[in-house]
Amino acid sequence: MSAEQPLFLNRRSTINCRGHLIDTSIPKVMGIINITPDSFYSGSRFRVDRDIIKRVEDIIEEGGDMVDVGAYSTRPGADELPEQEELDRILPALTLIRKKYPDLIVSVDTFRSNNARSLVKEGLTDIINDVSGGDIDSAMFETIAELNVPYIIMHNKGIPQNMQQRPEYRDVVAEVSLWMARKVDILRGLGVNDIIIDPGFGFSKTLEHNFTLFSHIEEFDLFQLPILIGISRKSMIYKLLETDAEGALNGSSVLNTVALMKGANILRVHDVKEAVECVKLVSKIKSASKY
Repeated sequence: MSAEQPLFLNRRSTINCRGHLIDTSIPKVMGIINITPDSFYSGSRFRVDRDIIKRVEDIIEEGGDMVDVGAYSTRPGADELPEQEELDRILPALTLIRKKYPDLIVSVDTFRSNNARSLVKEGLTDIINDVSGGDIDSAMFETIAELNVPYIIMHNKGIPQNMQQRPEYRDVVAEVSLWMARKVDILRGLGVNDIIIDPGFGFSKTLEHNFTLFSHIEEFDLFQLPILIGISRKSMIYKLLETDAEGALNGSSVLNTVALMKGANILRVHDVKEAVECVKLVSKIKSASKY
């Protein structure tokens, strides 16, 4: 491979889920399912069994590759949820999903190691998505190493209750990169091989921080790990466009497209059909550019 070729072509692109290798060099779409009453986007909230199953059906029919299920709203200023209540909320939903779709790749959005362990041991989840990057629960990294499951490590500072209270950076790209490098080094030292990195858009960052970081997504290629981008209907879109989460679909599709052009491997989204279309179009552009 010549020195002129982009680094992301060398990136490790596979993750091991239950013994099956998932190739993320062809970008994947992760559909969001929130088992919460207070997520920032009402269209992602599901509490009733039939609505949960209908949501999964829609994600699959629209071309989604995996689901991400959460029971603790991590929007800025969200109320704290006791650990057991989080587990009690999510356990029935995951049981329902796994029974109906045993082969579906399921990610669980939790920063609590005890809940992660319980759900993996029960065979209800394949991936742990930790919005705190191991900062809230100091046992998370060791737990992931013990469980030997893929781990999404997201950059964040603080907790949902205070993360947007005047976040400050001298150089947001350099600081997020350094934070990620330290975390990845610890995980690798523990023997964790399947790591997915998430820059953490909308978490402990201002509008300017978000867009500065977004404009440098390709710099995370240096980790040679799959990159997950989660900007779907977030405030960085609707505040700039002077709308709301309900009116942020077009903006989400635009930024998802740019993220894919910059090398994103996984899009975490509310709107699966539109994200799948972004993947198809960008993949066609990239393949056509080789000729």
